[in-house]
Amino acid sequence: MWLTRIVEDVVRNDGARVLAGLIRLAGDFDVAEDALQEAYARALVAWSRDGIPDKPAAWLNTVSRRIVLDRLRRDRRSAELPEELPLPPEEIAIEDESGIDDDRLRLLFTCCHPALSPEARRGLALRTLGGLSTREIARAFVEPEPTTAQRLVRAKKKIREARIPYEVPSHEKLPERVATVLSVLYLIFNEGYASTDAPSLLRLDLVAEAIRLARLTVELLPREAEAKGLLALILLTDSRRAARVASDGAMVPLEEQDRSLWNRAQIDEGVRMIDGVLALRTPGPYQIQAAIAALHAQAAAPAETDWRQIAALYETLLRWTPTPVVELNAAVADGMATSPERALERIARIEAGGALSRYHLLPASKADLLRRLGRYEEAAASYRDALALATNPAERLYLERRLQSLSRA
Repeated sequence: MWLTRIVEDVVRNDGARVLAGLIRLAGDFDVAEDALQEAYARALVAWSRDGIPDKPAAWLNTVSRRIVLDRLRRDRRSAELPEELPLPPEEIAIEDESGIDDDRLRLLFTCCHPALSPEARRGLALRTLGGLSTREIARAFVEPEPTTAQRLVRAKKKIREARIPYEVPSHEKLPERVATVLSVLYLIFNEGYASTDAPSLLRLDLVAEAIRLARLTVELLPREAEAKGLLALILLTDSRRAARVASDGAMVPLEEQDRSLWNRAQIDEGVRMIDGVLALRTPGPYQIQAAIAALHAQAAAPAETDWRQIAALYETLLRWTPTPVVELNAAVADGMATSPERALERIARIEAGGALSRYHLLPASKADLLRRLGRYEEAAASYRDALALATNPAERLYLERRLQSLSRA
């Protein structure tokens, strides 16, 4: 069991980097994924016999690359490969038009090719860059697992058959992929910040990867205001990380967090970035969300939060992205700025629409508003509804505590 956990940790922390290099080497998603899975299996045998290597990730990288090369030799299409094909180094320096040498950035843009459907792009990126299982992606998208699996198979087949190049596209072709790239980075960050199906609330590997790739994207697209808006949003949101989880693993809501634990350096960087990009007057949804996050970050105490401004920004965001989730966030902000009753009226309309029937934050938000009004029996019922939908243990523990507190009220 302990060895399995070690391998899983290596996969979680370094799997995306290794897989990205394998995909470039193999030119095929399935071949690369199969090789990495076989390397994991070999690790369980070899490490139990020989001990854990000094650099486990490098061991996996080397073994999986040898597996790919063996597969290429056996493939008839690679019959001309020499028998003693040299093993590539762990990182191969290949420059493309972007001037940025990064396998994972290439993989991100490959996954976001316009020939793929938006759902396929996001799912494939979460699978390869985020390392999420098909089950986790299905839960994140609130859809049946077979639907997700079929979409991933079709996307990989499309890349293979259409011979979509594994590269960051030329500057002329960048605009057609920017929106999807940014949405995928936001998805990866969100999965790391509030994991759908992990044993803890946070997946720090995904958070770090999202920040790293967002910085590279800003470097690649220095005039893209939304890229800077997204980076600012991620930095400001992540700045609260140290205060989001209690010592026993339960999630801590924003108003109860110890703000002295917030990362002031990240807040300062995020605020400077969003202030600078908003001055360009080319607004977009990520910039608006970053402005909301900045208002939260700059409030020294919960009572000092400028809820009226936040509510106004959410109404603006709703015009950009009129989705049920944004409507829910706007309703809650409106309730904090005006009255809980007003928020509950809006949530009732969202609930009636049915689009968020499997989204645990809807009944959780409703429960919190009812609790504030002292309507404890109704709040308890909503907390139970949220518990029936929540999958993350940290969120479940928080909801259970809220529910228990009502019985003592």
